[in-house]
Amino acid sequence: MPPQSSLQKAAVTSFVSITGASEKIAQRYLKNNNYKLNEAVDAYFQTNTGPPTPSKDTQLTKLFDSLRNEAEDPKDTLGADSSMTYLNSIGVDLEGASLFLAMELVQAPTIGEITRDGFVKGWKTQSVVDPKLETQKQYFKRLVDSLGKDRDLFRRVYRYAFVVGREGDQRALSLDNAILYWEMLFKKPGVAWVGNATGVNWLAEWTAFLRGNWTRSVSRDMWNQTLEFALKSIADETLGFWSQDGAWPGVIDEFVAWYRRKSEMDVDA
Repeated sequence: MPPQSSLQKAAVTSFVSITGASEKIAQRYLKNNNYKLNEAVDAYFQTNTGPPTPSKDTQLTKLFDSLRNEAEDPKDTLGADSSMTYLNSIGVDLEGASLFLAMELVQAPTIGEITRDGFVKGWKTQSVVDPKLETQKQYFKRLVDSLGKDRDLFRRVYRYAFVVGREGDQRALSLDNAILYWEMLFKKPGVAWVGNATGVNWLAEWTAFLRGNWTRSVSRDMWNQTLEFALKSIADETLGFWSQDGAWPGVIDEFVAWYRRKSEMDVDA
């Protein structure tokens, strides 16, 4: 076997850390996938899946307990400080889309709280053999890297942002919070809300419209439909997919009318 390059050795190390497999197995899967780490790891888990074992539950429970501040946190909860410390330790950008990716993964009830049940169940369903912080960090990075490409994953994370982002028992998001969350989600590593053809900055247009014309809160339906509108407008900057007879919420109908008037004024000017 020819000597491995430094990049190949790093790939082997990462593969072993993520999967718990031996170096020999790591080398085989990486070689078969041209040393592309993500593809090699996916191939490994596709052929080495099995039901979670009780020992994994135990390991995750011990890890959760090690993250708790016993003097401040309830028995089955990571409070705000402990949660932020944990999120930082696995590479979460607290001002970006990866925050909501992490919240969805552990099914957090609020942004500043992680429960034992959500932590254990969330990580148990992931393809992580060794429940350690470094392993979780490397696995989470893979999820972040795929967030903007995997529309199903992004849609799931986007929808969970509404759940975890509400305050108290509120059924809707305040407009200020909704705009803040859109600005976190609709940029890399999430899905950038920018037109594919000429680069229309739809996110800037949308938030400008809302700040000037919308005074109400953001319902779940408005939140979810904004994502569908965003994905379509990225592909079709003419908004040809929209029609007055469609099932879009009224706020999106108003936005389309506002944007078209604004565009006509820009052309006349």
